Order: sequence, then structure tokens, then C-alpha cells
Amino acid sequence: MTDPGLPEHRKSIAVNDDRKRRQAPDSHRLREIGERYGLSSEAVVRLDLLTERLANDPFAPTALRGRSQILDDHLADSLVGLEISEMRAAETIADLGAGAGFPGLPLAIARPEAKVALVESNGRKCAYIARAAQACRIDNATVIHARAEAWPEGLERFDLIIARALAPLAVVAEYAAPLLRTGGALLVWRGRRDSEDEAAGARAASQLGLEPREPQAVHPYAGALHRHLQLMLKVSQTPAGFPRRPGLARKRPLGVPC
Repeated sequence: MTDPGLPEHRKSIAVNDDRKRRQAPDSHRLREIGERYGLSSEAVVRLDLLTERLANDPFAPTALRGRSQILDDHLADSLVGLEISEMRAAETIADLGAGAGFPGLPLAIARPEAKVALVESNGRKCAYIARAAQACRIDNATVIHARAEAWPEGLERFDLIIARALAPLAVVAEYAAPLLRTGGALLVWRGRRDSEDEAAGARAASQLGLEPREPQAVHPYAGALHRHLQLMLKVSQTPAGFPRRPGLARKRPLGVPC
């Protein structure tokens, strides 16, 4: 806290010094994240800009405001996708239900040679993502204001579809499959393993030309428990009739007994 008796210019200096002290541990944490994934210094700078924007923008569509929380629960949790080879190799990526831009924006920063589409149906969230991408100079990211199942321009275009905190696995599989080229992959961020959800997802995948792999346990940061990445490969053409009209994937999910 600054001394109320200080002159105004001294108060400003004191506030800035206090901010730097608070950010010092977070800067170290950000460097650790960058080193873990072999990111360039430019990428680390852009991740820092993204963290600052999320922490200070009152219109950011997230409940997390502290830098430490953002670094762990948004940045580190997003970048853990780089542990999957399909994520590291993809040239065209779509983030479905992008929300505040995670995992799409951090991964676009980490993979500047890839083209990343952030697909979001909420116009306010789209506007925020676009502002953040421009402010952080993420030139390989494009915002798409659409529902995943009502986006014909995206059909069979992508090497990789990613989704985090979006929907049950069977629903995400139905959203993703029509957007993937054959040979592409779906990567889904999951929490604690759920055998019923995985079984329903596998049944849905079998109807969509997808083949699930064993979920991979990941540890994006110290203390992160029960985190998994679920990979599904697109091994054959998705049948005609998909995507179904908007809303049906959630209302009548594939693979779920009536």
C-alpha cells in the first residue's frame, strides 16, 4: 500500500514497483512454461500479453482474474496439448466453443506456422477473442462466429479439432467429425476419467468415422489432478447426414441409450 503523504509522482512509482514485485513470480512461471514446451522468446512475450489482457480486461469472459490462476488454469492447461504429436504436427486447427480463447489462442502462439480457427457461437465472446488476438499480434488466429454444426465452410477442412470444457465426449465427437479431413484427429481436454462418458464417446465415434485412443494422463502444472487428453483419429469418411441440424447432438446424443 502506498503512503498517502507521498507526492503524486512518487505514488505512481510506488504502485509500479509494487506491481512488478507481484508479477515477478509469475514471470518466472511463464518462463518455465516456455522452457517446458521449447517456445521462442517472442512466443513467451505474447503469452505474457495475453495473460495481462485477460487479467485486466473487465469484458473478458472468464471468472479467473489473478495472473497465477490464468497462467496455470488457462495457459499451462492449454499448452499441455503440445504433448500430443498430432497437435505438434497439425497445419490447420479449429478450436470449438472457444470461449475466452482457450486453448486456441495459446496454441496459436506456440504454433505460429499453423492456421487456427476459433469457433464460437456467442458474439460477445467472439468480439473479445478478436480484440485479444489483435492486441497480442496473433496473426495466425481467425475468429469464426458460428455453431460448429452450422458451419458448412469448415467441412472436411481441418487436420485437428480441439475442444476444452465444451460438452460430453459423444457430443464433441459429432461436432468435430464432419470438420475433419480423413486422417485428421480430434483432441479433447477432459478431467477425471468417466467410463460411461468414454463408452458413449466410443459408440458415437464408431458412427462418425472416428477411432478413439486410450486417454492420456497429463500434468499441466503442480497440483493439477485427474487431467486427461482424449484423442480420436478420423479413419474413414463421416457418413452423409452429419452434421445434424443445430441442437440435435445435445438433445439426442449418439452413443447414449435412450
